[in-house]
Amino acid sequence: MKTTQVQIFDKAYAVQGELDEAYLRELARAVDEKMRTIARVTGSVDVAGIAVLAALHFADEIETYRRERGEVRRKVERCMRLVKTALQRPA
Repeated sequence: MKTTQVQIFDKAYAVQGELDEAYLRELARAVDEKMRTIARVTGSVDVAGIAVLAALHFADEIETYRRERGEVRRKVERCMRLVKTALQRPA
């Protein structure tokens, strides 16, 4: 495992793992940006609270993508059934 240094909300973190360093830095940048936006909008200085709100934001994004992916999958499966049915009909 390699260690990558990142900065989030003015604090340095040493993150160990197998993720590509550039990708990990991009993730840290996204977290930092979201935390700064939340701090600016709420006026809060509670770092833990800001981090929780950022985590909730990202969790919401993930859940939204999962739901959308499920809807797309169901539509594709329905289309596949229609195509299969159409191909099985005699000409």
